[in-house]
Amino acid sequence: MVCLAIHELYVIRIRSLRFRGKLGSVSRLSSRAGDPARYLFSGLRVFAFPKPMAVELSKGNDARATIILTSGASGRISALFSMQALRSLWLLLNAFVLLFLIPFRGRRRMASAASVATSASQEKGVGKEEKATERKGAIVRVPTTMLSRKSAVEQEVAARRALAMRRVMQDDDDETVRECSLFVTPRGDTLFTQSWTPVSVKVRGLVIILHGLNEHSGRYNDFAKKLNANGFKVYGMDWIGHGGSDGLHAFVHSLDDAVNDTKLFLSKVLVDNNPGLPCFLFGHSTGGAIVLKTALDPKVSTLISGIVLTSPAVGVQPAHPVVTALAPVLSLLMPRYEWRTGNKRGISVSRDPEALVAKYSDPLVFTGSIRVRTGYEILRITTFLQNNLSRLTVPFLVLHGTADLVTHPEASKKLYEDASSTDKTIKLFQGLLHDLLFEPEKEQVADHIIQWLDQRS
Repeated sequence: MVCLAIHELYVIRIRSLRFRGKLGSVSRLSSRAGDPARYLFSGLRVFAFPKPMAVELSKGNDARATIILTSGASGRISALFSMQALRSLWLLLNAFVLLFLIPFRGRRRMASAASVATSASQEKGVGKEEKATERKGAIVRVPTTMLSRKSAVEQEVAARRALAMRRVMQDDDDETVRECSLFVTPRGDTLFTQSWTPVSVKVRGLVIILHGLNEHSGRYNDFAKKLNANGFKVYGMDWIGHGGSDGLHAFVHSLDDAVNDTKLFLSKVLVDNNPGLPCFLFGHSTGGAIVLKTALDPKVSTLISGIVLTSPAVGVQPAHPVVTALAPVLSLLMPRYEWRTGNKRGISVSRDPEALVAKYSDPLVFTGSIRVRTGYEILRITTFLQNNLSRLTVPFLVLHGTADLVTHPEASKKLYEDASSTDKTIKLFQGLLHDLLFEPEKEQVADHIIQWLDQRS
C-alpha cells in the first residue's frame, strides 16, 4: 500500500513538471465566436519552458492558432490539489498508520517439523481427556510474540532456579546444613532464598547476604560456611532478575523493589525463625547500595544490629558522560536492551585468575552488557544515597579496595565521614580490586568482617 501511494504521487509530480505528447494534425473542437480555440493535437512534441512561449500550429491550410506554454507552476498546483493526489496522500497516510499499529518482528519464528509432530501426537493421545475437562467461555487471542517472549523468560528462570536448587541439594558438608526455599513478594514475583546453618556450633547471630549486580547468593557459599564456623546462621536472597529468582536475567525494573523485598525477607527471617538473635545485613557492590537504602528506614534500623558493606555502590562513574544523559530516556524506550557503551570494558574485579574463571563460567552469573534500565536504576540509587548519607544511624563496617575501578573508594570515605552513626568503621585494602571476598587476600577480608561481627553479637 505504501509503494502504491508513493508511486501515484510520484507520477503526478512528474506529469506536473514535464509532459510529453506527440502533436501532429490539429482539429478545431469549438468554432463558436468568442470561445477560446480548443484543438486536438498529434504528431508534435511539446515541452514546459521556464518562460511563457508562443507556439503557432497550422490548422488546415491558412488558419493559425496560437497556444501559450507556461513554466508549469499552475499545472503543478492544480495537480497537487486534484482528487487523484488527495486520494494518493490518503493511502500513504493510512499505510504509515498501519505500519505503526500492526506489531511486527524482524526475526522469523519457524516451528520445526519435530515439534509439530510431537504436538500432534500429544493431541491424539490426550484429546479425549482435554475435551472432558474443557470449559466453554470467551476465547482470548494473544499475539504469539507476547507468548513466545514470556515463555522464553519463564524457561530461562526455570533453568536457573533448577540449577540453584541442585547446587544446594548436592552440598553435603558435614558442618553445615544448607537449605533453599522460595519467597513470594506482594508483586507476585518468586525469589530464590537459601540458608546455611551450623551443625555443631551454637547460633549467636544472623547474617543476611545481598549479592552484587549480575551474580547470586550462591557465590558466597565459602564465606557463609566461614560465618557458620563462628556461630552465625546465614541467609541469602537472590534479588529480582538474578540467580534463581523470577525476572529476565540481570534486568531490574526498579531497585526500590529489591529494597522492599529485603525488608520483607528480613521480617520473615526474624519473625518466623530466629526471634531475639542479633541480625546483620551484608551487601556487596549494588547489594551494598540496597542494604544502605534499606537501613535508612527507621523501622529497619530498630530490627538490625548493624550492616557490613564491601565495595558499596555509593559512587559509580559511567563509562562515558553521555550514558548519564541518555539513561533516563533510553530506560523508558528500550529498558531491556543490553547497552555495550554503558560497560567499562577490560576492568578486572579480582587478581585471582581462578576466581575470575569460576565467576564468568557460572551460568547463574550474567556476563552480557548491562541492561539499560538496570544501569539507570543504579545511577538513581547512588544519587539518592549521596544525598542521604547523613541519615544513616546504624552501626556499620565498610571495606573497599583502593584499586577498585568499578565503585569508588572515595565514595566509601564520604559515607564514613557523612553518616550520623556513632559506631562506624572503614577499612581500605591497599591494591585490592572490586570483589574483595574473591581476591587472594579473601581470608584476611573475611577475618576482618567476622571480628567486627563478634564484637557486636
